[in-house]
Amino acid sequence: MSTPTQDLSDAGVSIWLDDLSRQRITTGNLQELIDTRNVVGVTTNPSIFQAAISAGVGYEEAIEAQAKAGASTDDTIFELTTTDVRNASDIFRPIFDKTGGVDGRVSIEVSPDLAHDTDATIAEAKKLAAAVDRPNVLIKIPATKAGLPAITEVIAAGISVNVTLIFSLERYSEVIEAYLTGLERAREAGIDLGGIHSVASFFVSRVDTEVDKRLVAIGTDAANELKSLAGVANARLAYELFEQKFAEQRAQDLVAAGANLQRPLWASTGVKDPALPDTLYVTELVAPGTVNTMPEKTLQATFDHGVISGDTVTGGYEAAHKVFADLAAVGVDLDEVTQLLEDEGVDKFIASWHDLQGTVTAALESAR
Repeated sequence: MSTPTQDLSDAGVSIWLDDLSRQRITTGNLQELIDTRNVVGVTTNPSIFQAAISAGVGYEEAIEAQAKAGASTDDTIFELTTTDVRNASDIFRPIFDKTGGVDGRVSIEVSPDLAHDTDATIAEAKKLAAAVDRPNVLIKIPATKAGLPAITEVIAAGISVNVTLIFSLERYSEVIEAYLTGLERAREAGIDLGGIHSVASFFVSRVDTEVDKRLVAIGTDAANELKSLAGVANARLAYELFEQKFAEQRAQDLVAAGANLQRPLWASTGVKDPALPDTLYVTELVAPGTVNTMPEKTLQATFDHGVISGDTVTGGYEAAHKVFADLAAVGVDLDEVTQLLEDEGVDKFIASWHDLQGTVTAALESAR
């Protein structure tokens, strides 16, 4: 009997779990989600590793070994996280091989402290890729202004990239440009384009959270009618932009030379407003050639009661454009919203990173 997650996969959506811990790996939980929930990839971020390592389960021996070796806090974090990603990559390797490198992917992010430093981001991305040393790793680079040239440089070096923290259509267009430029440089260097993959992570629920707060403050009937529509509309218009940009001659020439499309990925798909359906950002964003990276709660809700009714994106462009026009008409400045969300996103990851540093420092001192 088919399940909603199988239906989602059949509709062309790759399900990636937005979580990783050593406990998931060692207990077989990750493999179980692959076997029973159609999970074909994993994404991580500083907040996820902070939660996993601060919980302590599974990391005690590794931290003790690092303490005995005199390792620093940052070196210990690097060792713990790259080991988890390497081991998860091995679990997903059969899927990677079966899908020709499209899925079976595990993402690891450069330090958020480097989000505004292009050269340092490039250096760390290359260091992470070398340390994990698996063909199915994706290096996450934030789509900040400083991140854009780093994306080009890392792609040009033949390293696969997950571009994260995308909120606006304008920035997404710049991300596609950075990817295509990187591919062109890789082609010039004689690198096999077929081995380079990328996803562009478009954040969804955070857009609704911020826009809805502004709509409530405006308080008119017209504003209230627009609540909880911005996130899905924004993502649907991102997919429209994806279709347009990769149909252009420049992109098609690269595809003809063996390059892969940079797939849109829906991130931040956990529903934050309890008044909304808990599968909203799954069922309303079904489109071929996309990725939906879900926290486990959303994954289980989708499996339990998600209703997958085919493509819910490409027929919705006109309505999505109208949502944008209506938001502007009631006084919501989406450019201001998306810039605020990018800044906040970086700040939140930096805060999680510093919390993680504090946790690991304390654990190292205890072990010593």
